Amino acid sequence: MLQEAALTETKTETHPVTGADLLLRALEKENVEVIFGYPGGAVLPLYDKLYHSEILHVLPRHEQGGIHAAEGYARISGKPGVVIATSGPGATNIVTGLADAMMDSLPLIVFTGQVATGVIGSDAFQEADILGITTPITKYNYQVRSIEDIPRIVKEAFYIASTGRPGPVLIDIPKDIAAGVSDQPEEEKEVNLPGYQPTLKPNYLQIRKLTEAVSRSKKPVILAGAGVLHGRASKELKEYAEQQQVPVIHTLLGLGGFPADHPLFIGMAGMHGCYAANMGLTECDLLINIGARFDDRLTGNLQHFAPHATVAHIDIDPAEIGKNVPTSIPIVADAKEALEQLILQDGKPPAHKEWMETILRWQEEYPYFYDKESGRLKPQKVMEMLHSKTEGNAIVVTDVGQHQMWAAQYYRFNKADRWVTSGGLGTMGFGFPASIGAQLADPEACVLAICGDGGFQMSTQELAIIQEMNLPVKIIIFNNMALGMVRQWQEIFYESRFSHSKIPVQPSFVKLAEAYGIKGYVIQSESEAEELLDEVLHNREPVLIDFRVDPGENVYPMIAPGKGLHEMAGVKP
Repeated sequence: MLQEAALTETKTETHPVTGADLLLRALEKENVEVIFGYPGGAVLPLYDKLYHSEILHVLPRHEQGGIHAAEGYARISGKPGVVIATSGPGATNIVTGLADAMMDSLPLIVFTGQVATGVIGSDAFQEADILGITTPITKYNYQVRSIEDIPRIVKEAFYIASTGRPGPVLIDIPKDIAAGVSDQPEEEKEVNLPGYQPTLKPNYLQIRKLTEAVSRSKKPVILAGAGVLHGRASKELKEYAEQQQVPVIHTLLGLGGFPADHPLFIGMAGMHGCYAANMGLTECDLLINIGARFDDRLTGNLQHFAPHATVAHIDIDPAEIGKNVPTSIPIVADAKEALEQLILQDGKPPAHKEWMETILRWQEEYPYFYDKESGRLKPQKVMEMLHSKTEGNAIVVTDVGQHQMWAAQYYRFNKADRWVTSGGLGTMGFGFPASIGAQLADPEACVLAICGDGGFQMSTQELAIIQEMNLPVKIIIFNNMALGMVRQWQEIFYESRFSHSKIPVQPSFVKLAEAYGIKGYVIQSESEAEELLDEVLHNREPVLIDFRVDPGENVYPMIAPGKGLHEMAGVKP
């Protein structure tokens, strides 16, 4: 539990002011550029003050779309995404987004309206115990009980959300606090949280221990997770890997932290990772985990995970070290700080020639594959086209399912911060609204919102935003008339009993886009795809493309639940 702040007064400003005034001023001091919010009775005092504010307000058509857009903004900008929702159902509609941001370590500041302090706990109209609901899925949460506390709480919230392991912070504000007037001097204070002191710098002795382990190792690998991206440590990762000639494997969320075209890059590991990466983790004698959680989709059956390896784990969150995998060299630190210290050690790079030859042989013998002669439009081919025609420079935002895995496998990420996906919670409906936030964070970028037909239908109402703001998001729907990953599991593990995974009735996605004033297209062949992508990917207009892909296509290779990384299925045609 965080301790209450002991604060130092540094400045006094003019009064009287309302709680909403103080809140808006606090946001401006944090240089907030954009707010994703949905008004309602309990937040009307704040919305009245926003009427003349210069902060851009984005109105989603559903609160869940708003918080996912804020996640996309946070992932690309590196700044906290700011969200406003009203009390009761408005607040509960953002719960999934909070859990998603918590799992994937995304900084958010979420303001919820609350009923007046005098009726809290009375089951008042649109009352919900949002603190109780969100305590397990936020990094911290507050309920404001005094107008004068607002500047301090907002400042602390931004500090907590964006330091250490990033995460969402919720601030619940009763309506009478937001509307109330304070005649007390406004005090600007410095954050002082004695109970919250993230460890950024690594322990020197542990750095030396890892350096010595690398020098002894014959078969080392680096497993790079999203912590490398959150720590802005891609440059240092590349320098260290090259200095020590250690090959690099990525997690799903870490893609882009190390260039995919680098000779030391092995590939993505995990349930749908490549054979070489999974065998690299199985056969290595030293595993250096930098900013990854060792989640079950990565490790497979833990009994068979990295059985021969000494494990070193660098993570800013000490709770992650040793949680799932026993660790011999624990290093609590920011990824960038730790890598800088490792580089300074300048240990003599050992010879890994045989190890690298083995990895190269795995890559050549067991690459990703699909049937290129079927005559049907293959989703893998569409992904290869998207990579080629954007030259790998697009921001790729996905929903969750088969298309997410094909994007991870076939769009080769050579740069950091080009990849946005829901990894930990696996939230359908995430991708399209998250692409809106990504586009706002990088207005000049080509943003691809890659969705399945199932997930897109969970957030279609946000088409209104891109039309209203003329955001040039390219919506790519992989339409297989089914919940594809569910259908694949039913085919493999339930003897093809496709219980409620087919979606036989769908809207015309083209007409749906046109209803919002957005161009839409249906594509059924590779030749049609070639021609259209050349036309639309380089203009500045939003567009929706409904790709009618092979409905029977599955994602391979695959590790079945309960199996180890060495027990992959579908590694050969």
